[in-house]
Amino acid sequence: MLLRADTVLTGRKSLRPGWIEVVGDSIGALGEGDAPAPVDRDLGAVSVVPGFVDTHLHGGGGANFTAADSEQTATAVATHCRRGTTTLIASLVTAAPDDLLRQVTALARDVRSGLIAGIHLEGPWLSPQRCGAHQPALMRDPEPAEIDAVLEAGDGTIRMVTLAPERAGAIAAIERLTAAGVVTAVGHTEATYAQTRAAIDAGATVATHLFNAMRPLDRREPGPVAALLEDERVTVELITDGVHLAPAIYRLVSQTVGPERISLITDAMAATGMADGRYDLGPLAVDVVGGVARVAGSDTIAGSTATMDQVLRCAVLHSDVPRDEALQAAVAQTSVNPAAALGLPSPELAAGSAADLAVLDAQLSVSAVMRKGAWLTAEPSPRPSVPGRQP
Repeated sequence: MLLRADTVLTGRKSLRPGWIEVVGDSIGALGEGDAPAPVDRDLGAVSVVPGFVDTHLHGGGGANFTAADSEQTATAVATHCRRGTTTLIASLVTAAPDDLLRQVTALARDVRSGLIAGIHLEGPWLSPQRCGAHQPALMRDPEPAEIDAVLEAGDGTIRMVTLAPERAGAIAAIERLTAAGVVTAVGHTEATYAQTRAAIDAGATVATHLFNAMRPLDRREPGPVAALLEDERVTVELITDGVHLAPAIYRLVSQTVGPERISLITDAMAATGMADGRYDLGPLAVDVVGGVARVAGSDTIAGSTATMDQVLRCAVLHSDVPRDEALQAAVAQTSVNPAAALGLPSPELAAGSAADLAVLDAQLSVSAVMRKGAWLTAEPSPRPSVPGRQP
């Protein structure tokens, strides 16, 4: 299959116009200018980008990854895939020891079947002072025996673990996880600057949704934010859904660390792609009003209802650089960067890579999706990325 589009953004560079040859489930060749043969499908005035890579989400389409049920996992995957996300890491929230092992064991089967690309444990080794939408009573220190049990249950499928560096045994846990090939992230933390530096030196390389559920900056005790921003070894997650962060924060982080160290995520939960109402996030009830998810009876944000195309649109809209430059950066931040941060195969559009791609119209809405060389039906966005504003 030979495709042509006015713009192809590979994740590294722009091709205008561009063409892509798809052979089976892979890209055979691609280039700029005239296609080498008559095209099978001229996509026209669109931007073809790599399929999105979401390394931090909890569900979608009414389904939760914590259900430890392959049908629910498949529902969540399909919901996000129709919006351009072709690679997903399933995130689990804080749970009791037996529940955690059951969830990891079930999701490990989904990884081996190819349904998802890995597992992210967001908890239970977090700070109750920065619990967010996690159950504080279930949080605990990372004991070596539990770390080993979880790694055994995952059997190589756990890609990332988020923990709070100030908890007893956290530094040793980071070293143990790193040695096992697991990416360790700092998040849901009240850590000091020094404690965060120690975590990075021990092997932590990701900041879990920077600023959210994290001790804020202070002029005398800069805390985790400053330590994570200043260290070039760290990739910082940002939730640019128009709810979690002010636009100025995205611009500030971009100017501080550069586009290469930013990984955009959704932190999506079961309500994604669904109507407002009550949903579950782990053991907690969540109310969704106007597309914003909050822990029932509180003002605490509980994940998001966003998809990756929405966070990309917000990033472009919130940027202070020319639109083409902003789009190119956002494409890398929703594909190449998150994959690199977790050691996943690069989604960059290149000869030999998987034929996973999304087609964006002039408003940066997904109009078509290809996964493993097969076209899927795109799903229109149920909500604007920022109320009343369009990129």
